[in-house]
Amino acid sequence: MARRLWAVLGACALVACGEPANPPGDDNVVITDNVSGNSVPAGIEVDVSYHTLDNGLRVVLSEDHTVPTATVAVYYGVGFRNEPRNRTGFAHLFEHLMFQGSENLPKGDFDALIYGSGGVNNGSTRFDFTNYYEVVPSNALEAILWAEGDRMRAPIIDQEVLENQQGVVTNEVLVNVINQPYGGWIWIDLPMLANENWHNAHNFYGDLSDLQAANLEDVQAFFDTYYAPNNAVIVVAGDIDSAQTLEWIEREFGSIPASEPAPPVDISEPRQEEEKFGEMYDRLAPQPALGFGYHMPERGTPEYYAMAVIDQILIQGDDSLLNQRLVNEEGYGSSVFGGINLLGNMYNYNGPMLWSVGMIHDDDYSHEDIMTTVDEVIETLRTEPVTQEQLDRAITKLRSQFYGFVDSSTRFGLVDLLAVFALFDDDPGRINRIEEGFDQVTPELVLATAQEYLRPTNRSVLRVIPDPDGSLSGDEADEASDEPADVSPYADQ
Repeated sequence: MARRLWAVLGACALVACGEPANPPGDDNVVITDNVSGNSVPAGIEVDVSYHTLDNGLRVVLSEDHTVPTATVAVYYGVGFRNEPRNRTGFAHLFEHLMFQGSENLPKGDFDALIYGSGGVNNGSTRFDFTNYYEVVPSNALEAILWAEGDRMRAPIIDQEVLENQQGVVTNEVLVNVINQPYGGWIWIDLPMLANENWHNAHNFYGDLSDLQAANLEDVQAFFDTYYAPNNAVIVVAGDIDSAQTLEWIEREFGSIPASEPAPPVDISEPRQEEEKFGEMYDRLAPQPALGFGYHMPERGTPEYYAMAVIDQILIQGDDSLLNQRLVNEEGYGSSVFGGINLLGNMYNYNGPMLWSVGMIHDDDYSHEDIMTTVDEVIETLRTEPVTQEQLDRAITKLRSQFYGFVDSSTRFGLVDLLAVFALFDDDPGRINRIEEGFDQVTPELVLATAQEYLRPTNRSVLRVIPDPDGSLSGDEADEASDEPADVSPYADQ
């Protein structure tokens, strides 16, 4: 049976316990626009100290005494792609379970410890990791490390906790997705259309029947496999003494036993050779919507950095080419949005990814009208090099965004980058070399990248069709039900 209509509009969807898709940052790093002829700063230098404990736990420390707080983040190498078949949404469900208390901190005491010290905490689940993080006054750091160690060693997960969080996650899906117009159209359903491999193409927020079918045996197996120190990274950044912090981490985490390495998961995608089309009917949508996505180059390659430049030129900001043409000139809709990795940022994923674009458009225009205009804009990048001015402006914006991540007062963006570079690349020092990738992008590389990755045969297009009475989808009989109709035609891939 086709799966239900999922959704929350746009790139600002909440995936877990309330963390924004992009970590918040303070735009307090001023970058001179080199288009005007002024030079851009040579770069940044983040303090990075990297260690590995005997049990395999990777530790990243970064001293910065400008703000008297410490940010702690524990990242586990498990996300949506790792969850088992017939247990869609399980990685996200398990993230919730880890907030329900541990051996020495019963439910509620972890939050009380954080908030009582004047701090904040949260967590999220993404494609390739699950994370838990806190910001506290630096004098509370030792206690927070003890609490995180207790959670990694012995979380309390029993039948009562499982049933409670199954209900919580089910309600979250209903509120954030099923009962929202447009739902997960662009960030759940479009990847399900574009990808062939189940691990990239399933409903990662969770089919309700799968969520309810999870049992304690599933929970224990998942914990034993993925929530072990040798599958984790801990990052501590801020007003810290690195030597003392490492001693505390060794004391609190060093005795936790390693597990057998998690079995490898094949997440590879074949090269797309034909354009794909999909339709979904939405009873709550007041207007039609259109989304499309192209498979990205491999993360970290020269073409990957060139696609980041293309993203800036085509879709980011009021002056972007697609916004100018689709919104300002043609008036198809009031806005257009998109980017690389709508559930995070261009750095924090480790597998196949889409560059995605979406817009809600006026009833007077067909999707054929819009895609014809899109093709006209994109073909300009596939047939002639961008100007040096366009390239410089895009790279300036990318630098500004990157500095915003790194220089956030909460340090969420900083610890996120340090954690994923340690988790995916075993190299948190990569944070100090990111700008080198942008510096190597040329107009010729942008042209070659556009020719290969913006070809129509690498594209998937998904329409959202308003269907207030269910007549278009043939689900009129479901109107008396409290449950939404099963309408997505490809969701059982």
